[in-house]
Amino acid sequence: MKILVVEDEPKAAEYVRQGLAESGYTVEVALTGLDGLHAAATGDHDLVILDVMLPGVDGFAVLSALRTSKQTPVLMLTARGKADDRVHGFDLGADDYLVKPFHFPELLARVRALLKRGQSAPADLGLRVADLEIDPVRHRATRGGQRIDLTAKEFALLTLLAQRSGDVLSRTQIASLVWDIHFDSNTNLIDVAMRRLRAKVDDPFADKLIHTVRGVGYVLELRPAP
Repeated sequence: MKILVVEDEPKAAEYVRQGLAESGYTVEVALTGLDGLHAAATGDHDLVILDVMLPGVDGFAVLSALRTSKQTPVLMLTARGKADDRVHGFDLGADDYLVKPFHFPELLARVRALLKRGQSAPADLGLRVADLEIDPVRHRATRGGQRIDLTAKEFALLTLLAQRSGDVLSRTQIASLVWDIHFDSNTNLIDVAMRRLRAKVDDPFADKLIHTVRGVGYVLELRPAP
């Protein structure tokens, strides 16, 4: 799947690009409305993620021009949460709307939902590892049928681990994708968060899913009992 991200803030564009790339998508980035419109109109994208506040030609104008020639699904991003803005975007042909700041798992869930609409055999949006089930759309996690109450960051962290089940994620990767910060080796932020997550996801159950790979990071997977 190929996704175009039109976002004028380089840090935000890189944050979205990196997260989508690590989730298996091919990502193209445009930093202006004109560049984004040209890329969307001439390229073969499965989805466009379009920021409203762009220099020169804003996202609404890009969307309006794009809809004259293509019906590529468009997810709009904006720091403005006014209902009038959302209505205007939908009237112009937007398929979904996400207000900044957002958690990446929510963006990913919306991306999957939009891509799912165009697939003849839709994929399951949920994530499952052993008896752990995660529903990113409903923001719900269960294990063995038992609901797990998680904070927003804990849910984002668990979703990331489940999406990359079997892959060892470094503290640097986790800090970037969940907290959108550069990892500071002098802080134990990631380790504390992981301990709290384990207390909810693993401690009440016999089989453990979250494992530490010493000197590297963390992995979520079901391992056979020794």
